[in-house]
Amino acid sequence: MIDPDAFQLSDDPAETLATVVALRRLADSLERQAVAAALEKGWSWARIAQGLGISKQAAHKRLSDLATGND
Repeated sequence: MIDPDAFQLSDDPAETLATVVALRRLADSLERQAVAAALEKGWSWARIAQGLGISKQAAHKRLSDLATGND
């Protein structure tokens, strides 16, 4: 796990906001990789959603393209 207290905010808001964008992109990429791996192992959308802490419908709506290989 990542310790959020390990991050230090810059005095420059532009730099801090750019860091937020980069972290969101990283998180999205990691999420897609993890879901793709789970699907390859036969996980259900319900199990994936539980692991992500969201509803099955939300997981499927946001990530269903991975089930068809359209990543």
